[in-house]
Parts: sequence; C-alpha cells; structure tokens
Amino acid sequence: MELNHEVVTEPPRPAATVIMLRDSIGDVKGIEVFLIKRHLKSTVLGGAFVFPGGKVDKGDAQLDTGAHLDQPLADLHSALNESDIDTLTAAGLYIAAVREVFEESGILFAEGATHTHAEQATALLREGQPFDAVLAQMKLRLQTRSLAPWSRWITPVSPTVMNKRFDTRFFVAAAPAGQVATHDNFEATESTWLTPRAALELQRDGLIEMAPPQIMTLAHISRFAGVQAAMADARSRKPSIVLPHSFQLDGERVICYPGDVHHPVKERAMPGPTRLRYRNKLFEPLDGFEALFN
Repeated sequence: MELNHEVVTEPPRPAATVIMLRDSIGDVKGIEVFLIKRHLKSTVLGGAFVFPGGKVDKGDAQLDTGAHLDQPLADLHSALNESDIDTLTAAGLYIAAVREVFEESGILFAEGATHTHAEQATALLREGQPFDAVLAQMKLRLQTRSLAPWSRWITPVSPTVMNKRFDTRFFVAAAPAGQVATHDNFEATESTWLTPRAALELQRDGLIEMAPPQIMTLAHISRFAGVQAAMADARSRKPSIVLPHSFQLDGERVICYPGDVHHPVKERAMPGPTRLRYRNKLFEPLDGFEALFN
C-alpha cells in the first residue's frame, strides 16, 4: 500500500460501510468479521481488504421510504446523532449501507429475506434494475433495525492512502441467518470471515493489505466476545467521530487519532493505540502489535 502525498481540497463524499459480524462456527471461538478484497484496479484502496461499502448514490435518498423502510426517518436520524443533516439524508445513509453490502456481499438486510430472495434480487440487479425497482418488484422492506451506527470516519485534506476524501458512516450488523456472504467478482475478488485478531495478524505479516480505518476498527471489535456484546455496545453509545491527523516523525508518516497529544481533539474516540506509523508499506502501532489489543 503506497502513501498519498497530495492535498485534496474537494469536500468529502458521503459513504457508508457495514461491519458484518457473526459468532465463530469454527474451532476458534469468538466474533468473526466479513472482509472483501477490493479489485486491484479499483481507484479506492485497490487490492486492500475492507468491509463492504461505498459511496451514497443520489437514488438512495429518493427511495420510497414509507414502503421500503422498517422504521420512521426520525428514528434513523436520531441514531446517527448528526444534527447537521436532515432526516432524508440520514435515511439515505442507511439505505446506501444496505444497498452496498448487498451489492458487494449478496447479503440482503430485508424483512423475511432468505438466501433465495437474495439470489433473485441479485439477478434483477445484474439485469440492470435499480435497487429501488428491485425492492418494489419483490415487495421487500429493508431491515434498517439490524444496523447500528458504529463510527464516522472523515478523510482529512491530506489523505494517507487515497487521493479522494470520504465522510463514511460505519454501521455494525449481525449477519442474517440463512444467507451466505460472498464477493461479487466485480468490485471485490476475494472474501473471507476472520476473527479480528487473525485478520490483523495477516496484515502485520504482510499477507493482506488494510487501511488504518479497518485496522483500528478491527482492534476495537476484538474486545467483544460475541456479536450480541458488540451490538449492545453500539446501541448504548453515540457513534464516535474520527478525523485522522498525519505528521512526520523520525522520517516516517504517523497518523494520530482523537486522544493523542498531537491531535486537536483530546477525548478518545475508540480504544487501542492513538497512533499508527507507516513502515515497510504497512501500518503498525508505535508500541508493537499487541498495542492494538491493550
């Protein structure tokens, strides 16, 4: 993963991503996270492992919310805790999250949706049907109650690994029973379920690439024994806001987060280290790998 050295003056574009969770079904017990590998030719984090997500489309806020949402717009707005946006914009963020996770993983957060429903909806999308038309044709109501706001990451004007800026709302959700998560073989070329620690070990060893938001989020998720605990935590607090700051230290790029002495926001936004450094084309805590879990 290469560093960016450009200053980006354009405003950050709204985006949404879903941290999809399940309780381990393998020998190693604990919480697992679904990750996809972005296509190498992608202009955003090409080749990196990320959570499913993407930009908010204009059509997301134009969905027939009365017919296709499972809760009032005011409730979605309240959960995001963002007074500077209106209720329709808030709904668009939720809709974008559900749409993107469906497009990239095949998981459909809709009331009563089964694996068969997800396959049918995928086929309609591939025929060129827009998402709202698919919902209308299949008479589906999105299950926004399954998503809980987790954090908000805003790319600074000097992005670390991209030459674009995003204002991304991270949602956390339990993978629905009876559906199978996979990758779309278009925007994503691989997918996997991993415990947060296993994913971070692969990144540490240079076997996969991950950007700092994914690294810090996985370190946070690793603190929960299971999906229920992580979801309860998300619903018990306001989503954290993270605007990273970068600087040079001993010839290395360092990114710091709220709570660090070098960051203007002195209150922590999340557990784990308050700094990552870029070394040997990898991001790592200054105090070693275990600092991610301390």
